[in-house]
Amino acid sequence: MNLFTGAGTALVTPYKNGVIDFERYGELIDWQIEQGIDAIITAGTTGEAATMNDTEHKSIMKFAVERVKGRVPVIAGTGSNDTQYGLKLSQYAEEVGVDGLLMVTPYYNKSTQTAIVKHFEYIADRVNTPIILYNVPGRTGFNIGVKAVVELSKHENIVAIKEASGNISYLAELASKLDDDFAIYSGNDDMVVPILSLGGKGVISVVSNVLPKKTHDMVMHFLNGDINKSREIQLKLNGFIKALFIETNPIPVKTCMNILGMDVGDLRLPLAEMEEKNKQILINEMEKIGLEKVVK
Repeated sequence: MNLFTGAGTALVTPYKNGVIDFERYGELIDWQIEQGIDAIITAGTTGEAATMNDTEHKSIMKFAVERVKGRVPVIAGTGSNDTQYGLKLSQYAEEVGVDGLLMVTPYYNKSTQTAIVKHFEYIADRVNTPIILYNVPGRTGFNIGVKAVVELSKHENIVAIKEASGNISYLAELASKLDDDFAIYSGNDDMVVPILSLGGKGVISVVSNVLPKKTHDMVMHFLNGDINKSREIQLKLNGFIKALFIETNPIPVKTCMNILGMDVGDLRLPLAEMEEKNKQILINEMEKIGLEKVVK
C-alpha cells in the first residue's frame, strides 16, 4: 500500500501563549492542501511532538483528521521509546481516522536490531493502519539495519520507511533489497533527488512548510520524467535547505515562517529562539530564492 506519492509536509505546530493555536494550525493545513501538498504529517519532529503532553498529542492528531476531511492522507507521529505508549498512541490515532502512522525508532534505550524488529511487529500486530518506519539516527542514536528493515517490510501493516540517515550507501543497499511496493521517502530535504533516483516515492519534508508547491513539483517532475527540472529545483533550494538546519529543526523553519508573516508562534523549551548570527544566514538564503516579505 502506497500512502502517498510526492511531498508530505511535516507540519510545524503553532503556539500562542504556550498552548497549541488550533485556529492557526487549521489555516496552515488548508493552505498546504491549496498549494498542492500530497500529505499532512502531524505530531512529528517538526511539530515538536516531543514536548507535547498526552492530551495535546491526541488532540492535534484528531484535529488534523477533522480539518483535512480526506482531502489528502493524514499521517500521525506515534513513535516512542516505550513500546506500550507507542501502541497506545497508535491505537488512538487509528480510532480518530488517520491514514498512516509514522513511527520513529526507539531512542535512548539502545535497542538491538533483533529487539527493534520485535518492537515494531508488536505494534503492527495490534493496529490495522499502515506504518511508516522512521530512521533518523542523528536524533535517536540508533540506525535500523538493512536486514531489520527487510524483515519488517514483510509485515502487511508496515509499508514504508522515512529515511533520514543521510547515508546514500545505506539507502542504495536498502533499495536493492526491498520490494517495489515498499515505499521509501526521503527524510532529508537536500537528498530528495538522489533518493528518487534509487526508487523513492517522495519526501516527508520540512522545507515544504514554506514552499509546499515547489517541494511537490520537485518530486513530481522527477517521477514524470523531467529529471533536469527536478534537479534544478533541488539545487536552487539547497542553500536555503542548509540554512533551515543550521540549528536544530524546527527552530529555523519556525523562524522563517514568522519572518514571512505566517505567525506560528514560539518554540517550546528546550528549544528556543534562533541565534542572531544564524538568523541572518537564514534571511540571506531566503533573499537568494526570492521569498517575499523578507526583513532584516
